[in-house]
Amino acid sequence: MVSELKTSRGEKLEYVANHLSEREIEELRLLLKESGLRCTSARLTVIQELKQAATPVTHAEMAEKLVPLGFDKATIFRNLVDLAEAGLLRRIELGDHVWRFEWIARETDADEHPHFLCTVCGEVACLRNLALELPSLTDGDVFGEVTEILFKGQCIKCLASAT
Repeated sequence: MVSELKTSRGEKLEYVANHLSEREIEELRLLLKESGLRCTSARLTVIQELKQAATPVTHAEMAEKLVPLGFDKATIFRNLVDLAEAGLLRRIELGDHVWRFEWIARETDADEHPHFLCTVCGEVACLRNLALELPSLTDGDVFGEVTEILFKGQCIKCLASAT
């Protein structure tokens, strides 16, 4: 299965083979096909990196990891956008004009969750275990649909260095 993936450099296939089992590759291949996307080493690598990430990842952070493996920045960006448009990733902008991407964990209920953005260092944290309930709204209170909740403040590191 791994050898069937299109690639121009062996390093890309080696990365996929070392980080994904045959079963994982087949599951992702089916998921990509269902989403109308081809299964390529670039897509598998981007997905694997995002699945391992603890927080949303920027294109620059992804490129820093994958360019040394032979992937170019444009391919990485195009794959991030394509995967987001296919509904496999969430693309978020936290008020700092930087797009971040995160894998949508379809197998868990933690799919929708708020984020915390440090206003000093820019660190982002997922608040998956934070349960928020919106109060009941009357007809006069309806303003639309809440699609994202963002908390801003200072992270623990920045608070500690300020004292």
